[in-house]
Amino acid sequence: MKHFLDLANCDSDELEHLLDLALRLKAEWRAGGNQPVLRGKTLGMIFQKPSLRTRVSFEMAMKHLGGDAIMLGPQEIGLGVRESVPDVARVLSSYVQGIMARVFDHDHVLQLAEHSRVPVINGLSDDYHPCQALADMLTIREQFGSLPGTKLAFVGDGNNVAASVALACAHFGVDFSIATPEGYEMNGRIRGQAAEIAQRNGTTMLMHTRPEAIVADADVIYTDTWVSMGQEDETQERLGEFTGFQVNDALLSRAKPNSIVLHCLPAHRGEEITDDVMDGEQSRVFEQAENRMHAQKAILSHLLA
Repeated sequence: MKHFLDLANCDSDELEHLLDLALRLKAEWRAGGNQPVLRGKTLGMIFQKPSLRTRVSFEMAMKHLGGDAIMLGPQEIGLGVRESVPDVARVLSSYVQGIMARVFDHDHVLQLAEHSRVPVINGLSDDYHPCQALADMLTIREQFGSLPGTKLAFVGDGNNVAASVALACAHFGVDFSIATPEGYEMNGRIRGQAAEIAQRNGTTMLMHTRPEAIVADADVIYTDTWVSMGQEDETQERLGEFTGFQVNDALLSRAKPNSIVLHCLPAHRGEEITDDVMDGEQSRVFEQAENRMHAQKAILSHLLA
């Protein structure tokens, strides 16, 4: 693995190794601190979109592993506008030992990887959010002890998060189902990628339009905001279309008593999820947020060390 751009082109065994490494690095950190395996190395972090978890989790992951990180916002670079993406990749990769990019257009991540001399990590694009999905699998494995045979129900928009969660489930032996309003289904190309991996690993994928139809036997109920960054002009339309897709006590009562609730954050409380569920006993949302840092330590360690 030279880069970490999406989960569609990853090997299942390699992802299993990353998850094992994340668990080990998390335990090591809690036992007193990580070994400085990235001492003398710096991660250049490109941001087109604002961030809380992505920026802080990557920066702290580098610090915990003995390295450093530089944050580059849109005003510094103007990716693809002030400078071409290939030029940014060539210059930045001559200064740093790794690049993380949080962008709109997934093609920008691909161009960075093509022209960079150092590893490139997709911190989020409009197509994929692989770092989030790896942290999600870490959270589920910690909760249930293993991943194969567990069932995840995604309620809401078939967006980049749903796409990467579907791919992660396919790799790790988790049965995946998703309920979306008509017109908000997952990207067909990515759905095909996930289905191919799921078939290879003996897991199932189910698409539905009714949340209550998929949560009954789910171990994990997952949701995300209905209006992502860049979709603000669709807010009122989306709020109307997603009526009935809220993760609330009524929906949760249809699930297994020991099921858990995940949300990649930021949450629009009162829209896709209620306060009662978000702050309730079945929520693992904030453990999931912490696990971004530990999953990314594994990615960074694997690629840079």
